[in-house]
Amino acid sequence: MEGGVPTADVSAFKECFALTWKNPYVLRLAFSAGIGGLLFGYDTGVISGALLYIRDNFDEVDRKTYLQETIVSMAVAGAIIGAAVGGWLNDRYGRKPALLLGDILFFIGAVIMAAANGPPLLIVGRIFVGFGVGMASMTAPLYISEASPAKIRGALVSTNAFLITGGQFLSYLINLAFTQAPGTWRWMLGVAALPALVQFALMVFLPESPRWLYRKGRKEEAKAILEKIYSADQLETETQALHESVEAEIKETGTAGKVTYKELWRTKTVRRGLIAGIGLMIFQQCVGINTVMYYSPTIIQLAGIAGNQTALLLSLVTSGLNALGSIVSIFLIDRTGRRKLAAASLSGVVIALAILSGIFYHTTTHSPEITPTVTSNLIDYTCPDYSSAANANSWDCMKCLKASSPECGFCASATNKLWPGECVISNDTVKDICQGDHRLWYTRGCPSKTGWLALAGLALYIIFFSPGMGTVPWIVNSEIYPLRYRGICGGIAATVNWSANLIVAQSFLSLTKAIGTSFTFLMFGVIAVIGVCFVLICVPETKGLPIEEIENMLQDRAIHLKFWKKSSANLEKNVQIT
Repeated sequence: MEGGVPTADVSAFKECFALTWKNPYVLRLAFSAGIGGLLFGYDTGVISGALLYIRDNFDEVDRKTYLQETIVSMAVAGAIIGAAVGGWLNDRYGRKPALLLGDILFFIGAVIMAAANGPPLLIVGRIFVGFGVGMASMTAPLYISEASPAKIRGALVSTNAFLITGGQFLSYLINLAFTQAPGTWRWMLGVAALPALVQFALMVFLPESPRWLYRKGRKEEAKAILEKIYSADQLETETQALHESVEAEIKETGTAGKVTYKELWRTKTVRRGLIAGIGLMIFQQCVGINTVMYYSPTIIQLAGIAGNQTALLLSLVTSGLNALGSIVSIFLIDRTGRRKLAAASLSGVVIALAILSGIFYHTTTHSPEITPTVTSNLIDYTCPDYSSAANANSWDCMKCLKASSPECGFCASATNKLWPGECVISNDTVKDICQGDHRLWYTRGCPSKTGWLALAGLALYIIFFSPGMGTVPWIVNSEIYPLRYRGICGGIAATVNWSANLIVAQSFLSLTKAIGTSFTFLMFGVIAVIGVCFVLICVPETKGLPIEEIENMLQDRAIHLKFWKKSSANLEKNVQIT
């Protein structure tokens, strides 16, 4: 059985740490491939801060919500194509060429964005970056999984998730570093070209996945790499297991070559694996994680934090917690197990989203009132909708920000931001006048004495999400499929992930306008509840199990209400036999 059966007396976390001294070659493979995850995280995270300054630079972007959503989500649209093509490329040409091509696309996209003279070129650059993100998102964990000993497979694949969240945290630091630099957002977006060059240089000198080589008949090359990964006493067992896996595949299908989509659906274990793997990917995105990562500065502004730099600084908290959660995942994933960790993670997300929904409901229903424009230098800029309103006395800050002909902003009181302020036309001139009087200017959210709790809610969300649902879907999809189907199934799962990501990213700001921020988070919470049920019923426990054992479990049943008990029993039995 491919991968062998791990012993249970030493934790995978300690084993992974011990590799630094025993066999640094495995970690070199994992971290070199994981730079793709760093790029993935950086390019998806950097836009959240860069968007604040792109809006300041291009008036049309500031005025049109759909342009903001498009700039953010076009990287996701590109990732859908990148993941789909990446699945085919992985099976046809190997894992290494897919990673190298991803680096080239990252580099091209970063250069185009840094040189963009308007929204169209920015969108083109984001699409190129998306191609690279899509390829890296499914190839990096696959490469690491196939180059890792089974007992630490989860921990090593989790390093890729850590580098993703580390990349997001790095993007926030870079955003802060360039807030005062000329060109701000150009530097923020262009810096991504550097790690792409680094990974390309490293991967040129690293080998192809040994399992892909073996399946393609290049057995001597595969054995030479396996010798560097496994100790002498493990090598024969692993080679024999790999040989038996390929032979069983040929016996079943008549070939180790081309895979058809019809074959995927007709093969029971693959079909059930895809249901579990794709389901995890959908719930990972549809509970709103990337609204938090892409729009966290905007969410903080919606909660009443006015300044761009302050919003970016506070966003570092959520980004840092996300990276920390990935480290926790490395420790827990091969101890607690994938299924339990995912279920616990989603349960916590439900609680956090309920809190966020409550906070934003209070913020929107207790916003400062509007006072008639009395400031001499603002009197000519009173919001037209407010001036002509029959019930102007009932207006508050939230109603002011919803005015659309033209759009209006709220200039807070100079004495106390929670006191009544003025509703005026939203443009750069009025903004400068308001801030020149040492007052705060709001166009996203309104001042609130409880708005700071939104940061606590976002932090709680990340604390629960990151160690579980942040990593489990990628790990399960890197190990749940038989060797023959890993590339194409991983590509399908990644494509679904990015498709769900696109839907959520493209609709978030529109949803907050249509139904309000409170009800948007409440909707994500309901989806998270459904996700908990899905994980408990449909997702198998793959912790430390060889691929054939996972296949046997999926062959026996599609619903896994007590799956973890059966898995533990089988694992214990196999350990005794071994």
